[in-house]
Amino acid sequence: MDTFDEYLKAIDDEEMRQKISDIYQHVEKEFPDLGKRIAWSQPMYTDHDTFIIAFSAARNHISVAPEKAALRKFKEEIEGAEYELLKETFKIKRKQPVNYDLLDEMIRYNIEDKKDCTTFWRK
Repeated sequence: MDTFDEYLKAIDDEEMRQKISDIYQHVEKEFPDLGKRIAWSQPMYTDHDTFIIAFSAARNHISVAPEKAALRKFKEEIEGAEYELLKETFKIKRKQPVNYDLLDEMIRYNIEDKKDCTTFWRK
């Protein structure tokens, strides 16, 4: 799989495919300068070749991976949205609404915080 479209086509569940497609469309509209990349079988967004955020669909949730620094910074907001917070990601369950404002804040934070980063991941 090499493109976001191929990734989406591989999602059998129409509801989950639409939900993650809506997220991708939103990110691309709000942050048109971000790069798109498939790595580790997961679609992700980058800025100057550094990781910003990734979204992937599972059976009953969408995993959001913004890196640990963003998870720590937005812990209260993630929990306030009633998303399940894990060590490296958080989950948006099938029936939960997507908090686009929170996603935008995390993306803006990562872009700003990593503006001078010269590696893919934070060190």
